[in-house]
Amino acid sequence: MKLSIVIPVYNEVETLQQLLQRVMDVELGVEKELILVDDCSSDGTADLLRKLAAEHMEWTVRYHEVNQGKGAALRTGFACTTGDVVVIQDADMEYDPADMVQLLGPIRDGHADVVYGSRFLGGGPHRVVYFWHSMGNRLLTLLSNMMTDMNLTDMEVCYKMFKREVLEGLRIQENRFGFEVEITAKIARGKRWRVYEVPIAYYGRSYEEGKKITWRDGVRALWCILKYRFVKL
Repeated sequence: MKLSIVIPVYNEVETLQQLLQRVMDVELGVEKELILVDDCSSDGTADLLRKLAAEHMEWTVRYHEVNQGKGAALRTGFACTTGDVVVIQDADMEYDPADMVQLLGPIRDGHADVVYGSRFLGGGPHRVVYFWHSMGNRLLTLLSNMMTDMNLTDMEVCYKMFKREVLEGLRIQENRFGFEVEITAKIARGKRWRVYEVPIAYYGRSYEEGKKITWRDGVRALWCILKYRFVKL
């Protein structure tokens, strides 16, 4: 089995090298394929990535000439995958690569086609940060569940893992954080995919530490919940 780890990167010069080392160090018992997409970083991240990529020729690295958003970076990354299973990994150290072991478990055991991490199921450390962010995440998850008839606890989570055939049937349109809503809705409306959740740790960041998602992304997510209830796959 090969696992493609798709890492969208935007202005993460302070965390990128440490994150990549942790991804490489985690023992999963499968072949790992790293795919990184720099979304036109402006803080020196792209230069650092070029340096690291020159030392690791086995990585697949792509660079956007214009900032487009996380969804667009993932779309670019997904197109490069060759693994049997694909997982999303943020570059900001909010999520621990060691949790990919738990994510892979239900797929490896033949139970799941899609596995979401959940910050709200009680697994591992969970940094105390923004109350209204937490409430917003729970509200968006509730509304998404109402439209998809799923019972997820954390639709907005970064950690999403898919068998390759799940992604092959999807066309991603959203360029920013609306991706989370879109892919959840399309998974729910697609084939009878078996979806699981596993608890994960969460080391959240403050805005001073580089957190990027804003209330505007929440508004867009609300629109996407309605939009992808009816849009064709």
